Amino acid sequence: MVCDDQRPTWDEYFLMLAKLAATRSTCLAFPVGAVIVKNKQVVATGYNGSPSGSAHCTTQGYCYPGLSSCDASKILPSRAIHAEANAIAQAAKHGIATDGASIYVTLEPCLSCLKLIISAGIKEVFYETLFNVGEKALVRDSFVDEGLVILKQVKLSETTAKRAADLFLLFSTSVIKA
Repeated sequence: MVCDDQRPTWDEYFLMLAKLAATRSTCLAFPVGAVIVKNKQVVATGYNGSPSGSAHCTTQGYCYPGLSSCDASKILPSRAIHAEANAIAQAAKHGIATDGASIYVTLEPCLSCLKLIISAGIKEVFYETLFNVGEKALVRDSFVDEGLVILKQVKLSETTAKRAADLFLLFSTSVIKA
């Protein structure tokens, strides 16, 4: 039996789901996962990778011929569709409204994704790792100051992560304990 103090918080729970979504990433630069949540229910997930039907960077071993990773070029854009955009597209494809929802992402959204999130009516962004710095942070902060979105960095506690790995991810979950 699990005591309430051993259960992950809602933020930890949804962040763990975003981290699991990131395991599906086909991006060589870094995996990112996203989960859109409305009324404490998951409505869509996404991860970064090449467009549907296009060769995966992980399969071909490169993003562009001669480049090991999309971030190896300052000129060529990434081939990957970002996790947040994929989650929003998944919701749209299945007719699921995102207005008033929250999104959990493993990496703070880039400015393009943040604008997409705002336009999709998503009001809260919970992210694990900071991304926007310098002038990009100024633009991000202007959206926050305008009241368009709330941003909050969240971390998975070591206790919760260890418990999830040791008791649920590494071994059969639904086994009767003697």
